Amino acid sequence: MSSLNGILGTKLGMTQIFDEAARSIPVTVLKAGPVHVVQVKTIEKDGYNAIQIAYGDAKPAKVNKPTAGHYAKAGVAPSKHLIEVKVDDPSEFTIGQEIKVEEMFEVGGRADVSGVSKGKGFSGVMKRHNFSGQGASHGNHKKHRAPGSIGACATPSRVFKGMRMAGRMGGEKVTTLSLVVAGVDPERGLLMLNGSVPGPKGSVVFVREAVKARG
Repeated sequence: MSSLNGILGTKLGMTQIFDEAARSIPVTVLKAGPVHVVQVKTIEKDGYNAIQIAYGDAKPAKVNKPTAGHYAKAGVAPSKHLIEVKVDDPSEFTIGQEIKVEEMFEVGGRADVSGVSKGKGFSGVMKRHNFSGQGASHGNHKKHRAPGSIGACATPSRVFKGMRMAGRMGGEKVTTLSLVVAGVDPERGLLMLNGSVPGPKGSVVFVREAVKARG
């Protein structure tokens, strides 16, 4: 297994697989990797240990000259996504090295997935905060989905910070913890996780080894 603890991938969608007892297991399928090492950073030179990994092919015309030069120096084709991941021993990696999903994850392991959740636009309190709403009868007139009172009057004469109200919903970084690795397809570079991961289909996510395990 690689000492790198994270890899980039694309969310393809959800499906189901079956175990030995013919039980249906819902899984999210990710096209994880391969990623290429573009730069290796060390404590002696940069003050910390890390590597830069690139994912996703990019058209050369879409890459500016400084970024194109950065990729050319590493001997790696330009990529759409470039991130930095901390590692314990950078000497294990070489510039231009290709890292595949099967080198990092195996069936039965656990993974954390970070992505940007689906944007919902401006949403009311019932959708955004799961409010139950007001009564549907007894004189209620067009206030069924209203939030109700949001504060006192003379004291404190203001609305407290953090009050749950209507507003922009979604489009935020979300991390789902400790998903079980249900399958790995080395030939197609697919990773199947038991459960759902944040973001819409086609979005880029970061998958890492679980930092904590649930029972």
